[in-house]
Amino acid sequence: MYFDSPGSVLLKLGPVVIRWYGLMIALGCMSAVTTATRLSKIFEFDQEKVINCALYAFLGGVIGARIYYVCLKADYFATHLLEIPATWLGGLSIHGGLIGATVLGALYCRSEKLKFWSMCDLLATAMPLAQAIGRWGNFFNSELYGLPVTASFPVRLFIAPEHRLSIYRNEPFYHPTFLYESVLDLALFVLLLKLVLPRAKNYQGLTFMIYLSGYSIIRLIVEPLRVDSFASFGGIQSPIIASAVLLAVALTGALIVVVRHRRIVKA
Repeated sequence: MYFDSPGSVLLKLGPVVIRWYGLMIALGCMSAVTTATRLSKIFEFDQEKVINCALYAFLGGVIGARIYYVCLKADYFATHLLEIPATWLGGLSIHGGLIGATVLGALYCRSEKLKFWSMCDLLATAMPLAQAIGRWGNFFNSELYGLPVTASFPVRLFIAPEHRLSIYRNEPFYHPTFLYESVLDLALFVLLLKLVLPRAKNYQGLTFMIYLSGYSIIRLIVEPLRVDSFASFGGIQSPIIASAVLLAVALTGALIVVVRHRRIVKA
């Protein structure tokens, strides 16, 4: 299986440029919102409020993801200030996105007096679907690719010379890590939708914690294959550190949710 990006631009209409990256993010968001509204009856949420909360979370996610990314590349953006808001060029970090989405989502739930953790469970079920689609934006941007592979490797991604790291300038083919993560995200979505949510809907926050755990594991699997991670601490890629911390937090949170629920039931 061979992948070769046709380029980042989908369509040009005079001064208007439509990019594949933005389209994939939009399609991912729409798919997740549609899924969430269909699941709203499980928690007896009004569909309109689910849509509103999802939009608030999406806005917070984009802002948080960009701020996180810019902070990790502070040296670059310090001399390229005009590129800071240019999210359409790529550069959104999911870990920052999760923080931003949670903050704005919490504010909306508080203002509407909605059950925050149940809303988290609902939106978290649909979130991996958005991520699975959104990762294809990285394909069109020729970014977030993996280590070089041979021309005979079963699944390979061609990277044009202008997008290659200097140390790999003579290597044409790479691991399509965007594809690996997209497939794993889709598998996580099915797992949450079919197995976790139906069994954990009475454990407020548990589905959300399982989503965070599952996604962290996915990143810990895929991230070591990447060669273009933009920041590291102590020789370890920042996404690996963030994923490990998030996994620990999520597992602890899941344990707290289960113990708390059992105490309430016994009482």
